[in-house]
Amino acid sequence: MTVQVLDRRAPAAEKPLHEEIEAVLSKYDTLYNWNYETQIRELRELYEKAKRDQWESGETLKWETQVDPEAPNSPDEMHALFGTEIWRKLSPADIRKLRRHSSSWSLSQFMHGEQGALLTASQLVSAVPSTDAKFYASTQVMDEARHVEVFSKYLNEKYEMQYPISPHLKKLLDSILTEPRWDFKYVGMQILVEGLALAAFQMTYNFTREPLIKDLTHYVMKDESRHVAFGVLSLKGYYDDMKASELRDREDWIYEAVILMRDRFLMQEVWEALGYPMEDCMNHMLNAPATKEFRKILFSKIVPNLKRVGLLTPKLRERFQELDILKFENWEATA
Repeated sequence: MTVQVLDRRAPAAEKPLHEEIEAVLSKYDTLYNWNYETQIRELRELYEKAKRDQWESGETLKWETQVDPEAPNSPDEMHALFGTEIWRKLSPADIRKLRRHSSSWSLSQFMHGEQGALLTASQLVSAVPSTDAKFYASTQVMDEARHVEVFSKYLNEKYEMQYPISPHLKKLLDSILTEPRWDFKYVGMQILVEGLALAAFQMTYNFTREPLIKDLTHYVMKDESRHVAFGVLSLKGYYDDMKASELRDREDWIYEAVILMRDRFLMQEVWEALGYPMEDCMNHMLNAPATKEFRKILFSKIVPNLKRVGLLTPKLRERFQELDILKFENWEATA
């Protein structure tokens, strides 16, 4: 399938390519809870914190900041192609174009992931059993809507470009949204997707030279850390007495999700859009030391949180060791 990139600088920009609606069939129990008293104190406190920490993007972020999407807003040395034969053949204009496309792709995946989080949070309001969790999930719906808004505005106004969702990310989001069991939604979104996003935002914040995206990711990270904590607190003790057969379902599902998250950063859509040699570029994305370490660090927020909720089982420990991400198990968990 040919990748269609929405470039608002092109003459055909009057006909956006991504104004599409897609339906996925989801089914889960909607639970009332007639007890409105505080049942899980930590979640009620997190809800109160979420209310206090709301921010308005138009007032908080300096949207008047001038952004050059083709400038080295992050070090070129961090790019998987840097120093390769492909890079050496690029003209200065080609390198500027590659910067714009690569960053646009990354930011687009953040934006699409935030929409997945928005839809999942709305499901959690209905699906989770405790009132405190319902209250907090409702604040996450607002947070995620704001995140989609700011990434979309940044891409459209500053980069004038948007990439479609990665097939790997789409498959993972579909799996979370169509899963009927509420704890899978917590694990998939709050622990895995949000945990990976938190690590990715942290790296963006640390390395970017562009002040607007630095501020944007700072505020998004503040929200995301609460969202991960929401999952950790909600699942605490849930798996302690679970049957081995049910736990095995979760082990297999988590491993498949981790593989999808690892593969979503291969940027196939960029290589296709730019006409670069796909196989060579994919090989560099997989094997370049900088990108290999980058992919591993993305799991630094995930592994310790899986351990904290009781899901770092012997089977997953073995699989994570093969992926070289078990080393993060004793890193600080989000709480």
